Amino acid sequence: MLEEIKQVIVVRQDLEMGKGKLAVQVAHAAVEGYIEAFKHKPEWVKEWVKQGQKKVVVKVSSLEELMNIFNEARKHKLPTCIIRDAGKTQLKPGTITCIALGPAPSRILDVITGKLKLL
Repeated sequence: MLEEIKQVIVVRQDLEMGKGKLAVQVAHAAVEGYIEAFKHKPEWVKEWVKQGQKKVVVKVSSLEELMNIFNEARKHKLPTCIIRDAGKTQLKPGTITCIALGPAPSRILDVITGKLKLL
């Protein structure tokens, strides 16, 4: 086995999404993150699948904090994606709800997200 690979999904808490909405947004992030990572780092994705597709969901309190983490991940050249809501239920169209980082090596992700609290 190579080093541990995981995916981290960071969710905004200030939106106060219902449980179902939150679950769907996290699911969107997991899938979109996988697609993005496979385009740029297929070797990480293949190892992540072998290892059982570890995912960690953490929270932030604002859009600003979310975007700071996104930008930091981009500086580290990690596969990332932003999830925007379609606006059909609880939120306005285009509302940024969460981001996905990786799948990527845990040692890199932990530098960026290791201090965030689990959702």
